[in-house]
Formats: sequence, C-alpha cells, structure tokens
Amino acid sequence: MLLILALSLALTYNVHGSISCYDDSGKAVDWFIVYKLPKSHHSSPVEGMRYMYQDGRTLGWVKGRSLMNSTEGAVGRTLNQLYLEAANRQREEEMAYVLYNDEPPKENFSGSKGHTKGVILLDRTQGFWLVHSTPRFPPRLDEKEYAWPHTALTYGQSFLCVTYPYSQFKAIGNQLLFMDPHVYDYQVQGAFARDLPALLNASEGKHVQEEPWNSQVTLTSKGGKEFVSFAKFSFFDDDLYSGWLAQALATDLYVEFWLKSPGVLASNCSGQYRVYNVEQLAFQDPATSFFSTSDHSKWCVGIESDSGWACVGDMNRNHAEEHRGGGTICCHDVTIWKSFHSLVQNYTDCDTTGYGL
Repeated sequence: MLLILALSLALTYNVHGSISCYDDSGKAVDWFIVYKLPKSHHSSPVEGMRYMYQDGRTLGWVKGRSLMNSTEGAVGRTLNQLYLEAANRQREEEMAYVLYNDEPPKENFSGSKGHTKGVILLDRTQGFWLVHSTPRFPPRLDEKEYAWPHTALTYGQSFLCVTYPYSQFKAIGNQLLFMDPHVYDYQVQGAFARDLPALLNASEGKHVQEEPWNSQVTLTSKGGKEFVSFAKFSFFDDDLYSGWLAQALATDLYVEFWLKSPGVLASNCSGQYRVYNVEQLAFQDPATSFFSTSDHSKWCVGIESDSGWACVGDMNRNHAEEHRGGGTICCHDVTIWKSFHSLVQNYTDCDTTGYGL
C-alpha cells in the first residue's frame, strides 16, 4: 500500500506540480547541461545514446545514468512532463509550450527560418527553456510519448536546460522574435497569450520588424543564477561568434560546431578578440576522444581562465547562418567554464594550422 501511495504521489507531482528541469535521479534542478556523445561507426545503437551530465551539484561532468531514449535520463524526464501534461487535457489553459526546430520531426527542412532548436514548457508559476542541437527532436505532442530519433545516434549533441520563474518568459518570448524559430507545435492561449504576447507571436511565425537586429538580455533562473541570452535576426548579417559574442563577452573564444556544414567560416583573428574553430575534443572519464566532424553540438568557451564564460546554443559558423536567426545562452561560472575548456584538445589557428593545447 505504501508503494502504491508513493507512486500515486509521484504521478500527481509530475502532472500537477510546477514544471522544472530534472536530473537523472528525478530531482528538480535549477539547470543542467547534457552532452550526448558521438557513436563510432561499428558500435551498437546504444553507444549512440550515452551522454555526459552536469548541474550545480556535480561540480563538472559525470556519466549520464541512463540513455537519451529513456524517460529515466535528465532530458527524457524533463521533456516527459510535456507528454504527461498533454495526456491531461483538463489542463489545456494551465500550461503553455513551444517546440521549435529548423529540422522538425516529420516535416521538411526549414532553410528560411532561424537555425535554432529548443523547447519551452511552463505553467503559471515557472517553466523551463531547453536549448539543444538535435534535428527532428523532440516529437510533436500528438505522438503522445517521448522518443529519441534514430537519425540522432551518430553525432554528438548539446543541451542546456534552465528552470525560470514565470516572469522571465516575457523576455524569453522577445528573444524568440529575434531568433525567428520554425515552430512545429505550440500552445499559448488564455492567460499565457495575454501575459506573454511575444511568445505567442513568435509561435505564430512573427519576428522583429525593425532595428536593432540583435538582442542581449540577462535571464535569472528560479534559483537566482544569471544566464545571458544572445539572439540575432537574419538581418544582423554577421557571424554570431566573431561578429558579436566575442566582443560582448570581451574574451577570445573556442567554438565547437558542425564542421560538415557548407561554407564553414575560418577562425577569425581580425577583431580585438579572436574566435577559433575547435577540431578535436576529449572527455577524461570515460576516456573518450573525437573530432569535431563527429560532433553536431554547438557551444563556445572563453580561452583564458579569467574569462569564466561558457555558452550553449544552436548556431554554426558558416556563411549561410550569418543570414539566419539564432542564438546562444551564456553563463559566467568557473566550474562550467572549466568543464568545457578541458574538452578542447586542438583548434584551427587563423593561419589554418592546427594547434594542440
């Protein structure tokens, strides 16, 4: 009887409690970062769903306890709230959500909208904004359950989830107007539509109509941690990293992105702050090394330790994306900085020669 009662309470919390990011053990967390590891060509599909995890409690990277296709993992637990809520149709006006992806599931590739991927889910108290790099993910709500796409087994992927109080979603909605996302599933109605008009407008395909074409805003998580969102519209007409981010953060940057995209921009040393393309990465535990050509994640980190900046987003460095919307979310945190900086094994200098660290 006690077990049945405990399971009942857990289900009640998941369906009726405040929405949050969750860790691998099912605990609500203020934020987490997940790094899905690449799969080698001859390994099993399971190897393509392993990941590294960190939040404010782990003090750096730890092995993920589950797999990316499981609702026992951090990403699965967090997004499963969406499908559990959807099953409870009585709460239609008690939650809002937005699913966006330039390569949405079961739809054609969207080259005209922003190169941006993410999930927003909130109730009238709080919610989360999950920024990620995975094409065709997650499923629409009419699929009725969380799933990991088979197309996302081979390459590395990145995820940043932050739990925000309700008040922050007005600014988040405004950032989406700059990013111009391809929204493939959403529900923003009733009080949410009245309180968060920018979130509704972005969900309906609207975007900014006048300068400035970029926006920087500081968001404060439920736990009081500051994250800085950088969002640009297509008319910004420059690389996110060398054209804005390095100068805004006042630091040289290592940038990890999809090197197999066409028209990749070379490392840039023309400005006060330099931007270098990462070429090879490695985790210490488990001992895993891979090239950026096997990695679809998008993140950057300040080169010097006194910068303390690390960012996770959804944009590459290539010619086409100079003219598309998108963005990244940054945090000034020594532990997060160290966890990303330690991954960089070599990079391309501005004379195109590879340099090791």
